[in-house]
Amino acid sequence: MIPDATHEVFNQAPPFTGHDVSADPALLEGVTREGAGWAVGELGRLGTLAGSEEAAEWGRLANEHPPVLRTHDRYGNRIDEVEFHPAWHELMTVAVENGLHAAPWADTRPGAHVARAAGFHVWSQAEAGHGCPISMTYAAVPALRHSPGLAAEWEPLLASRHYDFGLRPPLGKRGVLAGMGMTEKQGGSDVRAGTTRAEPLGDGSYVLTGHKWFNSAPMCDVFLVLAQAPGGLTCFLLPRVLPDGTRNAMRLMRLKDKLGNKSNASAEVEYHRALAWPVGEEGRGVRTILEMVNMTRLDCVIGSAAGMRYGVTRAVHHAAHRAAFGRRLADQPLMRNVLADLALESEAATTLMIRLAGATDRAVAGDAAETALRRTALAVGKYWVCKRGPAHAAEAMECLGGNGYVEESQMPRLFRESPLNGIWEGSGNVAALDVLRALRREPEALDAFLAEVALAAGADRRLDEAAERLGKTLADPAEAELRARSVAEDMALVLQGSLLVRHAPAAVADAFCASRLAGGGGRAFGTLPAGLDLDAIIERAAVRPAASSEGSGAGS
Repeated sequence: MIPDATHEVFNQAPPFTGHDVSADPALLEGVTREGAGWAVGELGRLGTLAGSEEAAEWGRLANEHPPVLRTHDRYGNRIDEVEFHPAWHELMTVAVENGLHAAPWADTRPGAHVARAAGFHVWSQAEAGHGCPISMTYAAVPALRHSPGLAAEWEPLLASRHYDFGLRPPLGKRGVLAGMGMTEKQGGSDVRAGTTRAEPLGDGSYVLTGHKWFNSAPMCDVFLVLAQAPGGLTCFLLPRVLPDGTRNAMRLMRLKDKLGNKSNASAEVEYHRALAWPVGEEGRGVRTILEMVNMTRLDCVIGSAAGMRYGVTRAVHHAAHRAAFGRRLADQPLMRNVLADLALESEAATTLMIRLAGATDRAVAGDAAETALRRTALAVGKYWVCKRGPAHAAEAMECLGGNGYVEESQMPRLFRESPLNGIWEGSGNVAALDVLRALRREPEALDAFLAEVALAAGADRRLDEAAERLGKTLADPAEAELRARSVAEDMALVLQGSLLVRHAPAAVADAFCASRLAGGGGRAFGTLPAGLDLDAIIERAAVRPAASSEGSGAGS
């Protein structure tokens, strides 16, 4: 007879819940440094909820029960509605009530955009997919401001902290959400190739006829879309429901079956003389909607940084509780190398992300120097941080071994989500070429970038040498387009190195410069050179228990 004791479960990590997701030193130090120290308490409450079993269950259910398109009701009427599991609505309620969407545009406190970025980073770790409509609602406001009348009408609703789901006349709702439609079947990233037509009606409105191959978050109340008007490609505001309560002629053809991002809906749509209003001038649609794209690019960086933070904390948690070959995984030198390397990448991403949020906050307030820095640094960050996400997610999953490969661990969900931010809002080539475009056309943007890097001059020889090499690279115009990815990568690493040398503990900055700037690391994670303080790096990356669950409910 086999003793019952052989069926006892042991040597398994405990559930990854009960911690404060916001208790990340790199994040909190950056929030205070960038002028939003007043938000730390709110972040703690949100972080406690994000690390709770309740939030983990919402994330699981929202992904296991993805949205469903209902094109018609039972009588045959066209309704074009998207159904979501209740868990999705719980996640959205927390995001909106905590102001992670457009609320900063109505908040005059310095650091409002930093606080929002940090909250987005924290809550994205509970579930990433619902961040799409939250991000686009945030990003719609600066584009709308190209038409002050529309902005005055819609901004209060976009910034409202009421999540009011359902297709009803939007101006009668307590709050609305925004989506976006740019890409078409034949064009993809080349939005100027769009064929959707916009016909003026003579009263300031237009009717749109055409299609969109990717319409993000089709369940939203209003969309910014591109269409060819008589004066050229133009940005339009298109509501799902018209003021008289009738459905606008925006037909949802099907939902995309995506690799990841399963909880969120993306659709193919057709417009059949759908009513819309111009945002900005005719013929300046790309310039107008780029205001929205740049804000969503910031959220791509935040989302990838959040994924890295989630991955490394899961890996550290598992290694701290799992034993193999007579020792805890966390005590084995090679595993410590891997964990420390993952932690370095995560901290570098978080530190750059929060610096970009600070630049955005000050750019919105009219700071010309921060506007110039943001022009290059955001494109660089979008390229590099998002590009590093999938490799980081794969290595973090591998730290859990077979346990990490099964759905219950949530690591496969992280892995499937990880390529998204590198593709959305301009894939790798688009982002790298945007870096070159900024360098060529806006010398003040390059000057601002180099001035930021120079703030760490003399503090680390390896950083100084890397900055010198970068200067020579930037001065060499030969085959610039062919080398665009290398240029963007070098700029990202030097900028991250400068930020860490100035702001991170010595152990973190030393390891980053040794491995990323001086060639001491290899091409895979876990190849840090000898002589680094790995323990200090890993300890900094570990999760901290939540102080209290009090006040952690939705909207706290």
